[in-house]
Amino acid sequence: MSEILTVREVAALLKINEKTAYKLAAKGEIPGFKVGGSWRFDSGEIDSWIRRESAKHGKGDDAEPKEKKQ
Repeated sequence: MSEILTVREVAALLKINEKTAYKLAAKGEIPGFKVGGSWRFDSGEIDSWIRRESAKHGKGDDAEPKEKKQ
């Protein structure tokens, strides 16, 4: 079983503000769930989400910039 993380721990892991972590969780943009009104995050799901987001946004980042047509 994966470790369960708090908003503070997820914010630190993602290097974002806690308010931002709350907003992303509430919008469903990061995987989380509420327990008694408090957000919690499965560390395995967060790790998977990070890999998916990295792959999605990382495609082409290492490629040489294309020359502009003149």
